[in-house]
Parts: sequence; structure tokens; C-alpha cells
Amino acid sequence: MKRKILITGGAGFIGSHLSERLLEQGHSVIIMDNFHTGCQDNIRHLCENPDFKVIRHDIRQPFRIEVDQIYNLACPASPVHYQSSPIRTLQTCTMGTSNCLTLALDIGARVLQASTSEVYGNPSIHPQTEDYWGNVNPIGLRSCYDEGKRAAETLCFDFHRKVGVDIRVARIFNTYGPRMARHDGRVISNFVLQAVHNEPVTVFGDGSQTRSFCFVTDMVQALIRLMNTEDFVGPINLGSEQETSIKEIAELVIRLTRSESKIVYTALPVDDPVKRKPDISLAKRVLNWEPTTSLEEGIPKVAQYFTSARAVFDLSKK
Repeated sequence: MKRKILITGGAGFIGSHLSERLLEQGHSVIIMDNFHTGCQDNIRHLCENPDFKVIRHDIRQPFRIEVDQIYNLACPASPVHYQSSPIRTLQTCTMGTSNCLTLALDIGARVLQASTSEVYGNPSIHPQTEDYWGNVNPIGLRSCYDEGKRAAETLCFDFHRKVGVDIRVARIFNTYGPRMARHDGRVISNFVLQAVHNEPVTVFGDGSQTRSFCFVTDMVQALIRLMNTEDFVGPINLGSEQETSIKEIAELVIRLTRSESKIVYTALPVDDPVKRKPDISLAKRVLNWEPTTSLEEGIPKVAQYFTSARAVFDLSKK
């Protein structure tokens, strides 16, 4: 069935891939973006599709549009961006999410809220399960994002319990792939850019902290499955169970890009989580989903994107 779908933040990294996939499935897609961190280039190839429409709007301001589903992805998602605009970030999470939910109530749409693994903060349990309440600093440099996303989840569940809004809440763990912003401070984009230019690869701390990285096409598949799953609201962890230390990621990027870069170590940022890995048992059971793209497959695709399709690696020689 063809649906009319709104994606807030649709010109962003995940939003553009989601738009592309939904159009491939035959849906009508409207993206709403203020282009604070979204990029026109991410969606330029979609603009000739008659089922695709772009609306420039900041969701902190109310809006009205008739759709069947709303994916709320609007929010700066990298430390560089949300720490430079903390008030805007917190307002997007709270006022923006409230506006999405209010619209959904008025028109009878379903809302998928893109939450984050950051709701768990610096976790005291490992791996993180959905029933863990988290360990978050409410007044730190990362709090605008961490606490903003926690407040957004609260709004979703209160709108659901009190007035019956149909919600889905996805806790997205580290995601990577083509169309990541070049200088947004994320691990894989930083490492790949440094490596393809043979610059020092900068690792925070001693590199022993761990992350789990999910390729963007796997994440998009999970989001669509969650949106279209009945009788389940979440929250649900979406991410990779392949846990890797930051140092190992740096070494892998250097190897896959055949770079001459060396690793250098710098101070660990304040409130940087020591461990981060999702328990995705619920996603496996409810969505019949788990990632299938390995880092060895995904990282070269990021390198290719950042070098404008110029080959800087040869997997057959690794």
C-alpha cells in the first residue's frame, strides 16, 4: 500500500537513506528540514522523483501536513554539532518532538521517534538492554542531546498513554556509511578522512573504549520494519552487536585504506562513554532483524564516498 510519509531531518545522513529506500518501495515522501545540519547534496538525486517533496522548516515551530506516517529524525546528532548549538538541540528534542506528536494526534498518523543509545549515558551495565534506565549527567556538555532525547521519549510515551498517539521509539546506536558529514566529529568519518589523506589518526584516550557500529542500510531496514510492526511501541535497541575498541577501529581503517597514517592519542572528552554495545535480542525477536554488513564491508564504502568514488583501497590485497 502506497503511503504518504513525512521524514523530519530528512536531508541528514540517515534521513536521506531512509527517503531513498521508501521511494524505492513506492511511497510518497516529504522531508522537512531546516538544513542546520542536513545537506542539500544528500537528497539532490531524489528531487526529480515526482513522489518526493522538500519543505524547509524548523520543527521547533508548529506545522501542519497530512501524512500517514512520521519519522522524527530531526536533531543534530554529532557532538560537534549539538555542543555548538546546545539550546537549539534541546529545543528540537522537546518542542520539535511535541509538535510532531501534536500533529500525529490531529491527523491520526503514526510517529517513529529516533532516540539514541545516548539515553544510557556512561552505562553501568553491559551490554545495554531496553529496561536499563541509564547513567546520564544532566548538566554536562553532552546533556543537551542525552537529556533532550530522554525527554523526547517521555513525551512520546505520555502522548501515547494519555491521548492514544500511535508511537514507535527506536534507540539508535552508532551508525555509519556514505553521506556522513565530513567534519562532524564521529569516529569512523574522522578516522577515514584522516587515513585517506595520510594524516595522523587521532584516538581519544588510550583507545580501549568500545563502540558497536551499524551500517546505514541495515539501520534503515530496521527503522522501516519497526514503523510497520503492529502492537509494539518500544523502546527498542537498533545497532550492531560487533563490539570493537576505538584503537581497533583506527587500525582497521588504516589497513583497509592502505594508509600511511600513524595513530596518535589525545585527551578523552568529558562524559565520553567507556563502553557502548546494544543488546538487540528484542529486535531479533520482534522485528526479525539484525545487521548483516561487517565493518570490513562498510568502511571501504565510506572511504569511497569521501574520496568521490576514487579507489584508495583494494580489498583483494588486504
